[in-house]
Parts: sequence; C-alpha cells; structure tokens
Amino acid sequence: MILLSTESLNWYWLHRIFWFAKEAWFHGIDLSVSFENYDTLDLDYIKKLSDETWIQVLSISAPSSGITESIVDKFISMASVLGTQVITFAPPHFSDKDISWYKEYLPKVKKSSNISISVQNVEPKFLFFIIPARKNASLIEIKKITWDTSFDLWSSSDIIKDSTFLWSSIKNIYLSDNLLDKKWLILGSSVWGISNLPIESLLMKLKANSYNWLFSLKVSPKEIWAGNNEAVLNNLKHCISYYEKYFAEK
Repeated sequence: MILLSTESLNWYWLHRIFWFAKEAWFHGIDLSVSFENYDTLDLDYIKKLSDETWIQVLSISAPSSGITESIVDKFISMASVLGTQVITFAPPHFSDKDISWYKEYLPKVKKSSNISISVQNVEPKFLFFIIPARKNASLIEIKKITWDTSFDLWSSSDIIKDSTFLWSSIKNIYLSDNLLDKKWLILGSSVWGISNLPIESLLMKLKANSYNWLFSLKVSPKEIWAGNNEAVLNNLKHCISYYEKYFAEK
C-alpha cells in the first residue's frame, strides 16, 4: 500500500491533504507529526477527517527531536484509535541528554503492542566533522532497537545495499527521488521519467521478494507544485502510476 505523507503538503491544512489523498487514490495517510502544528496532535480532528474521507492514518512519523516516554505513549494511544500500523521514530539527536526512551522504552513498548514501532535510517551528518549528529544511528544499531525499521530513500547512499541489509525489518519505505543537490523530488522526475536513484530496481526487487508492508510518498511541497491544486493532483497521480507500474501491477 502507498500512503501520502502529510509532510509532502505541509503548506496545506490537514483536511485538504486528506482530500488530495482520496482524489489521487492513495491507500492511506502517513501523519508527519510536528509539535508546532497542533492539528497533527489533535486526535479528535484527525479521526473525524479519517472518517469523513474514508482514508486511514496507517502510519505516524514522530518528530525528529523532543521525544520522551510520555510522548511515545501519546503516539501509541493515537495509533490505537486511528488504526495505525506503524509508528516511526528517528534516532536521538546528539544534544538529547536522556535517550532511555529510545534504547530502553521503545523495545519495551514493542513487546506489549501489536503496532510496529520502527526506527528510521538518517543521513549521516557530523558536527565539527567528528561528532555524529544522531546517536546510535548506524543501520546495525537502528535495526537492533525494536527489529522494525522504516527506510528513507533520500537518507541512503546506496538504496539497494541498505534495503538488503534492513530487509526483514522494514515496515515502511519513504519514497522520493534525488537529482544532484536536489532532494525530495517526485518519483521518476529524471530524464525519460526514470528515477535518478535506482528506485525502479528497488521496487521490482521488493515485489519479487513479496514485500507487503507500507510505502509513504514523502516529497517536497515545492517540487509537487503546492499552491497549484491541479498540478498537485496531477503530480500525485503520476506518483501513483509510477508505483503501480514498478510494484503493484501483475
């Protein structure tokens, strides 16, 4: 199933994003939560939108920082009400003093929940060239936290190699294309409609290996032409067609 990440259209209100997802025939929503966007934390509002549009929030992507055990619990509660299958967390930032929520609490929650508690790969960044921006963020380490992961294509230097390593643990794949210094492009945005990354090969490989978890389209609002509703809808439908061509079609 392919979901629309609300981050792809975060210049719109949530209700419009849900309707875009419905009109473009996405299978659900990946709710990208922001502490600055209160709507993304308003469970009653989100549940009402889901019921009105018949579009489920099948994935929740937590903020990349500021996570605590109580916030993890809040996301679990939201997921239980919304019918969410996967909740994704980023490894802690280097400035986070307490990371027990990550190394101790997430594994504990995973054992007592039927929801996938996943950790995503992150782009390797360093402060002062030596200090990793994220703690315990190697592919080996993120896989060991709960044995469930989410795979962000733009954060990977080799999507085939990294997906093979994470294979049995992957529960959601964030889809976007890259081109030189441009990131979060729509799928197949390179010459002749072919991905600059080997996304076609990845999708066909996943299909051959019976991958049956989630995909989330996470692209830049600018690249999807946010503000031009007709162009947005056409670009979303293009991405659905791309997904169906390389993964969903028999």
